[in-house]
Amino acid sequence: MSRIYAFNEKERRSLRYLYQQSGISNRYSVLPDYSLEPEGWTFYPPNENLEPFPSIEKRMQIFNKYAPALSVQAIKNCLGEKQDLKEITHLITVTCTGLSAPGLDLQLLDLLDLPKNIFRTSVNFMGCYAAIHALKLADAICKSDLNAKVLIVCTELCTLHFQQKATIDNITSSLLFGDGSAAVLVTGAMDKTAGFPLLGFYSEVMPRGKQDMSWGLSSTGFAMTLSGYIPSLIEEDFEKLVTKALEKQGMDREEISYWSLHPGGRKILEALEKSLGLPKEKLNISYQVLKDYGNMSSPTILFVLKEILTGMDRKKKQTVFGAAFGPGLTMETFVAGNSFF
Repeated sequence: MSRIYAFNEKERRSLRYLYQQSGISNRYSVLPDYSLEPEGWTFYPPNENLEPFPSIEKRMQIFNKYAPALSVQAIKNCLGEKQDLKEITHLITVTCTGLSAPGLDLQLLDLLDLPKNIFRTSVNFMGCYAAIHALKLADAICKSDLNAKVLIVCTELCTLHFQQKATIDNITSSLLFGDGSAAVLVTGAMDKTAGFPLLGFYSEVMPRGKQDMSWGLSSTGFAMTLSGYIPSLIEEDFEKLVTKALEKQGMDREEISYWSLHPGGRKILEALEKSLGLPKEKLNISYQVLKDYGNMSSPTILFVLKEILTGMDRKKKQTVFGAAFGPGLTMETFVAGNSFF
């Protein structure tokens, strides 16, 4: 960013400070360019103004090249060797960073040799909360069909959409976002040895934050608006949202064992702590995912959830409250817990 935006020394120091304060140590990209000197670039032109700047067509070509393989790896990590792919009845693909038709769902159909009559749908352009929306769809499917096995895969290549103008929105999004993929299997039949029941969902839209977070198409990729007011909006409204979500489940906050909250950024997590009056250690896993991967948009909440479920004691009754945020401003939540105790 310092090179492309032609920052002077003062601006470079400010950018270094922002990175140091971000809470992020590592991020990943399918593009090697970000780690190479200009002579090694393959996606961007090796000059300071990046001209001719990559078009949206070129970015979608890269998405179609890398997103399917990354998705397959996430699916294999999720299912292991025990699950027969022929038994998958539904496929839900989630992305807001690459769009085409035929798209990721049909690419995975071919790569994984899934049944040609599989029920498939796509959740597109919902942003960071889209994984919870997909879980909600899968849950509804499984409640209507106990034999359903719904495979969800969330794949985002955020770094494809670097923009060449040094606006606050572009600097902020380039500082936060990375690439990643996560998959989850939702089934109608309960597996007490491995499964973890989804108990319910609740979401709200804050219309007054509609202009503060948005994600739109442009001729040079997808462009983000990311207002500095978002943490304040979330801090003000999140506690009320949690109360309503738990009331819907007939629960109170004392019953929550773990908080699976989307690490949209360090300031977002701090706003959540203040809103709920939580000590920082309650969000340790969210902070760790942010540190290790940055914000990957939709897969991020599943990275947090995986770490929580991996460390849980399944012999005890425990409950997880999850939440993520996206354009709208939308706040989407879920409650999960081993209710068979």
